[in-house]
Amino acid sequence: MQMKYKDDAKLIKDYRLIIFALTRILENGVLERYFRPEGKYNNNVCALPIDSGKLRLFCLRMSDTILVLGNGGVKNAQTYNENEELSGYVIDLQEFESMVKVGLKKGIFTIEEFDIKGIDN
Repeated sequence: MQMKYKDDAKLIKDYRLIIFALTRILENGVLERYFRPEGKYNNNVCALPIDSGKLRLFCLRMSDTILVLGNGGVKNAQTYNENEELSGYVIDLQEFESMVKVGLKKGIFTIEEFDIKGIDN
């Protein structure tokens, strides 16, 4: 998520909620309850915050210990699909997850407790 929202008076509450949620995730783990499912039913794309704020951070929840942070922005429509920028962020995460799944099947990557091994390649 772009740092430009950190000083936006209209969005500061949402920004702080996202930072607070990330802090709790670092302390407690990447638990499902911290996220709102987004994307399609067969992927792990999710969003912060889970309440009705305007600002969203899209993530990829790989496990209870691995979270891939994506990008985010202002949700100014009913769904992210109606916003080209947000939709692009979700599609990027969906494509990344697909590549990781293929890499896991082929043995290129392995998921260990707190890390995806081999992803740097």
